[in-house]
Amino acid sequence: MLYISHGQICYINEDLYSLRKDPKSDTLPVIVLGSVFDRNLPLEVLEPLTKQEAEYLLALETPKERLEEFIQSKNLKQAEDLLQGCEVRVEQNGEWLKGVVRYIGRLKEPVIDPIAGVYFGVELQGEDTGKGENDGTYQFKTFFTCQKNCGIFAPFNRINPMHTKPSCFCHATLSGLPETPIEKFSVGDRVVYFIGSEHRHGMVVKLDEEKGTVLISTCKDELNSFTSSWFNNINVLSKDETERKDTSESPEIAMALGINADISKNSMVEVNLGKGPAYGTVRWIGCLPGKPELMAGLELEEDCGVNDGTFKNHRFFTCPPKRGLFVKLTSCQPDARFLGGHFSRFLIQFYTISTTMSDGDFLMKGIQGHCNSCYMDSALFSLFSCSSVLDSLLFKVTKQNEEPIQKTLRRDIVCPLRRYILCGSHCLNINMCLMLFQNVFFFFFWFFFYLFIFFVYLHIKTLLICLHNRYRQTFGGKVESSYFYQIFVDYNNSLVLPTVQQLLEHSFYNSGLRLAEVPSCLILTMPRSGKKFKMFSKIIPSLELDITALLSNGPQQCVVCGQLAHVECTECFGDPVFSSTGFKLFCDTCSAQVHLHPCRQFHKPTTLGLPEGFLSAHIPREKLELFAVLCIETSHYVSFVKHGPKTADWIFFDSMADRMGDQDGYNVPQVKECPEVVRYLTMPLAELAAQVPREMEGVAKRLFCDGYMYMYRSPNMALYR
Repeated sequence: MLYISHGQICYINEDLYSLRKDPKSDTLPVIVLGSVFDRNLPLEVLEPLTKQEAEYLLALETPKERLEEFIQSKNLKQAEDLLQGCEVRVEQNGEWLKGVVRYIGRLKEPVIDPIAGVYFGVELQGEDTGKGENDGTYQFKTFFTCQKNCGIFAPFNRINPMHTKPSCFCHATLSGLPETPIEKFSVGDRVVYFIGSEHRHGMVVKLDEEKGTVLISTCKDELNSFTSSWFNNINVLSKDETERKDTSESPEIAMALGINADISKNSMVEVNLGKGPAYGTVRWIGCLPGKPELMAGLELEEDCGVNDGTFKNHRFFTCPPKRGLFVKLTSCQPDARFLGGHFSRFLIQFYTISTTMSDGDFLMKGIQGHCNSCYMDSALFSLFSCSSVLDSLLFKVTKQNEEPIQKTLRRDIVCPLRRYILCGSHCLNINMCLMLFQNVFFFFFWFFFYLFIFFVYLHIKTLLICLHNRYRQTFGGKVESSYFYQIFVDYNNSLVLPTVQQLLEHSFYNSGLRLAEVPSCLILTMPRSGKKFKMFSKIIPSLELDITALLSNGPQQCVVCGQLAHVECTECFGDPVFSSTGFKLFCDTCSAQVHLHPCRQFHKPTTLGLPEGFLSAHIPREKLELFAVLCIETSHYVSFVKHGPKTADWIFFDSMADRMGDQDGYNVPQVKECPEVVRYLTMPLAELAAQVPREMEGVAKRLFCDGYMYMYRSPNMALYR
């Protein structure tokens, strides 16, 4: 009697299958690989396999291994998406080595069976060179060529793709340049370029080497419509190196955050393009030649793509022209149109909160307070609950002693937070990890201490500050990186009811600072110290922060005529004749007129630095969006978070809104809508100044009177940083 063990692979002759006497039979006459006899097996013990899956599984040595990998399925699905040229990690003698896939196929031809096992031939790279076992040859047959002991043949379960983030989209193109050959560009590179004299940022999405042209995507607000035309007079300034690919040591990254765990072939997804979200279906997932990160091939619902499923003359899937688009898998989100209106584990940028929800529906949401943890609860909720601007922290390659912090943050905090309530003990875990990382074995319940460690250990460089010209002789004009900026304002200032915009401008003016580049995330701390000192009784949150005039070498606009400014006068900054906001920048003509006045004739304007060749009369504005505000009153932290695109889409979070029980009880967190804050944000300044804080509606008083830390993001730069 033939014994068949679990995990053995069977097949059935196609003709025999079609000639079955009883098509409704609950058995099939299958042949076990390695045998020539068929055997009737019940359908309930059989699972269908594709030919490719069977070939991959056949490379494993034992039926037990095959069954385990088939049940787990993750490695099998990853293997199906691998192509020659993909960067991977291969397991050899218990060690994971870096390499590139050079061959995918059989090592031996089948004798009796219709198929044979398929292996991956990997050429080791970098520091792992020389740790292999061959030169691409197996049993005197060469499958690929590499140096001695740099080749490895391995089954799929010993191969892990090296994963790595979204792009917004509309089209522009650039011609090939002699000083920047097209060969130096590749799909995914971010570039800075001119159309005529207009300065723009974009990302390479397609190359045409024969014509010497490059198709680039341009971030929203830079172009007003989509176009697939090829422009001619476009000059590239330089390849923009602000994007850094975030790779991971572990294959769990693609699913660790709960972002892409349910995205597979034929999934309906959305991606953020320049004009908003675009919807499509995943037709292919894998690595493109020369691109190490995991990519997705999408068939879009509308003609806003760039191809028909081909990449560099190689077809990966088929779709109508201008419907195909290749994007990083991490850029894709499940189609929100089919997710309903409740908090969703898939929504990264915003939660969708139904306006019909009552306050009771928000109880037990957010993060549960634990042991005076409101400082950390509010910070984590502000940074990660409804915004993905700092998600790159969760995927950065870290040192070994930093990995527990990152893993705890990603697995135990961010992922659960976006799905349901987060238990307070999880925040305690991140506290313990931070203390062990810094060899500190006692608690500091100071928010700045933890925020400092939290950002520094992950090497965040979101805000780059360049010292102003007048200080360069003293400080050398160095560019320094920081994760947040403490606002300092002269105590004798003239501000009564300031906006965040005014405070930042006054602080930069007093300190002589400028931004070296547009930050992806900017965290501002107000001039106050707990409940002991507060310089302003109310601060108006600026929903948009215009940082155009704060950039060190960007084009600026004349405050008088609106044309391109050439000089700045710091002595005019506090002149009451001009607007109370903004630096005083002038074109040459207006500067001459303004400084004819006897009160200003001794001012000394300084010349502005401009991008070489910039002549456009249209000055691009760089703006940041407010996405969260951290507030403190009597040592208790709460936060306001913007959860959607509308002005009224604000929620209020308190991790200790209520308590059940006494010493043995627990805190009850609360997340609730607070649309009332919009009424005060749009209120005339005179009326807002007359408002009595205790009489303000709902929780609005907390936002205007207790604001401590304001968190801004750049919708465009967040895609690349």
